[in-house]
Amino acid sequence: MISCCGWRSATPVDKRARERDKEKGLPASKRRARGKLVEGQITTDWNKALAQLTTAYPDRINPYL
Repeated sequence: MISCCGWRSATPVDKRARERDKEKGLPASKRRARGKLVEGQITTDWNKALAQLTTAYPDRINPYL
């Protein structure tokens, strides 16, 4: 964002976007952010999530295991 005086002000959103751009293309093991559950994307810790769902909803999950 450029102010009226011509200098660029960095917002937290701009800073985070620059950090994401630096990490783009790196393998998941090299990134600082943890994996997120996004449909169609690579996910991490899905075994842990499945174990939690099995514990919370055994009648719903166990028939599919």
